[in-house]
Amino acid sequence: MSNIPETGRTSRVTVRLIAIQILVFSLLLTLGGRLWYLQIRNGQEYANEARSNHVQQVVEPATRGSILDARGVPLADNQTRLVVSASRTDLLKMKDDGKAVLGRLSNVLGMSEQEIRNKVRLCDAKTPQPCWNGSPYQPIPITDEATTQQALQIRERSEDFPGISAEPTAVRRYAAPVGANTAQVLGYLSPVTDEEIQKAKNSRSPLLRSDMVGRSGLERTYDSDLRGKAGVTRYEVDNLGRVIGKAKSDRQVPGDNVVTSIDARVQSVAEKELNQAMKDARNEVDKNTGTHYKADSGAVVVMEAKTGRVVAMASNPAYDPNAWVGGISGKDYAHLTGKKSNYPLLNRAIQGQAAPGSIFKVISTTAAVNAGYPFNGHYPCTSSMNIGGQTFKNFESENFGPISLGRALEVSCDTVFYGLAYQQWQKDGGNKPKKDPADWFYKTAHQFGLGKETGIDLPNEVKGRIPDRQWKKNYWQANKDSWCAQGKHANDYVSKIAKENCESGMKMRAGDSVNYSIGQGDTLVTPIQMATIYGALSNGGTLYNPTVGKAIISPDGKHIRMIKPQSHGRLPDSPGTIQQIDNALAGVATRGTAAWRFQGWPQKKIPMHAKTGTAEVYGKQTTSWFATYTKDYTIVMTIAQGGTGSGASGPAVRKIYDALYGVTDKGDIDKKAALLPHPEAKLPTIEDDGTIDAQAIKPYNPPKPKPSPSGSPQ
Repeated sequence: MSNIPETGRTSRVTVRLIAIQILVFSLLLTLGGRLWYLQIRNGQEYANEARSNHVQQVVEPATRGSILDARGVPLADNQTRLVVSASRTDLLKMKDDGKAVLGRLSNVLGMSEQEIRNKVRLCDAKTPQPCWNGSPYQPIPITDEATTQQALQIRERSEDFPGISAEPTAVRRYAAPVGANTAQVLGYLSPVTDEEIQKAKNSRSPLLRSDMVGRSGLERTYDSDLRGKAGVTRYEVDNLGRVIGKAKSDRQVPGDNVVTSIDARVQSVAEKELNQAMKDARNEVDKNTGTHYKADSGAVVVMEAKTGRVVAMASNPAYDPNAWVGGISGKDYAHLTGKKSNYPLLNRAIQGQAAPGSIFKVISTTAAVNAGYPFNGHYPCTSSMNIGGQTFKNFESENFGPISLGRALEVSCDTVFYGLAYQQWQKDGGNKPKKDPADWFYKTAHQFGLGKETGIDLPNEVKGRIPDRQWKKNYWQANKDSWCAQGKHANDYVSKIAKENCESGMKMRAGDSVNYSIGQGDTLVTPIQMATIYGALSNGGTLYNPTVGKAIISPDGKHIRMIKPQSHGRLPDSPGTIQQIDNALAGVATRGTAAWRFQGWPQKKIPMHAKTGTAEVYGKQTTSWFATYTKDYTIVMTIAQGGTGSGASGPAVRKIYDALYGVTDKGDIDKKAALLPHPEAKLPTIEDDGTIDAQAIKPYNPPKPKPSPSGSPQ
């Protein structure tokens, strides 16, 4: 037992507690002082240093998905090229900022030093192209056309080329199988802009500076599906650019594949036949001008009649979409966008507008029937008609006497439709229209889907124009001041017209309605609109939104999203009227204006229906139109300044049908030579490893007629 008094022991404990308290308060005071020093006195300095340590990201672009034809043949895919790139960070660490390395690199690549320096400099508001607008931590591509020998030199002499890499990289390729260019349908790619990055920042598909985006065609429509998701590796770097750590990274996800309804073989035939038809037209003399036809542009659409799916779509003049790969040159860009080349970037199948001529008469026929005129009535087909002191002639002044609407379609009698349109104009009040005129001919055109987009899955489709009363009013209000100024003196023909337009240009005059009824005047349509209409006549009346995309398939083939045909309405015809028009259009191909182009066609096995059109354009040569359909397909072709419908476009359309069905020039059907006797129903198979099981593709060889029993040709 201790002899220390209790009071002494308590005193010693108290002293120890006080000492501990003093120590704790001292530590807290020291810590508080240190915090004040760091956060108050030198807080700004350390904050600046902390801010200088930030995250930079290195992007690995995703492999863009392929665009395939209906049988799995690549129309656009990726080609492995040797890409030489420079690390700007590594170059800047060198004493001379990498000038010596870039000099040696120029000798290997055969490029000038200045050209290479321009490519690795960063873009800003003052720096002209070429320059790099991506992350400075990203490898900057210098060329994607390095040879194997050049790449080996760089890699084997790595000590001479620090910061330089030569690696195989996937680059976009437009394959043009069997010569199927398909340029305006596919579109092209170009680098993303800052504005696009900001716009897509909070969307489901944000963009990175390294992204290439679709600018037109399918590349644009299905860009978010094709692009995939880039891989991003994030590095923490200090204010000197040194990597001090690695942050969270995202792996690269390849883009999906887009399967189209395009058949590369049919596409190739359509392009070649359109081009040949234009060449042939230029060898023909225009009787009106005494000069050769210019045939300066054209388009053709081949469409599945029962679904609206596009099997082929060609526009001429065309271009090579590979010109955009790796960046387009100034010279090539000027050519593609210049007047001299006649703007080949335009897809004239959906953006080319022209008066339709007589292929419009199926609409006028429906309008007349719905207005109460019997289809099998008798209407005078005279050589000309005088309306309001103006003579309107029948084409080539032919006189067929009283005929039905069906026969008027067969022989394309203008004066039958002149008379019907004039009568209806009078019923609507003439120059003093009723408060609510029926306007059957204009209303029917809108019901057929004209004056608006068809809804095709390609960008920048145009609407065309139906010059109804509202359009006349709007047009007059926009132009009346200039007309009135020009028509003050009215001392020549143009001034007199201007004066007339000034005083009554907003009125629907008799001549306007008469011209309109045969697809002339201010009416404008596109080939895709007319293909949609003739497809509807084939399938019983359904107007489909034309589609090129057929399905979206994941890279491993496990996920498929079908793009199903959609309808935007029905023709305003009764089933009986559709059948009557159908019979008349079959008559066009057998005994009417197109019969000479379908001689020997197996009409009983594959009923052909057609309508020719020759549209007059003020100040230009006539536009050729040819609209046709079978139970499977509809084909519409047009050639600007190409002459008559059957004369210029007819032979080409016939040859496309020959290729589809394997028809010989003697009318036999060679099933082995037929490219697509029925629309493609199956989708191509994509394996787990991304391999596409494409069907074999061979160039089209026209079938030969079968020999007669004696061995001589029939």
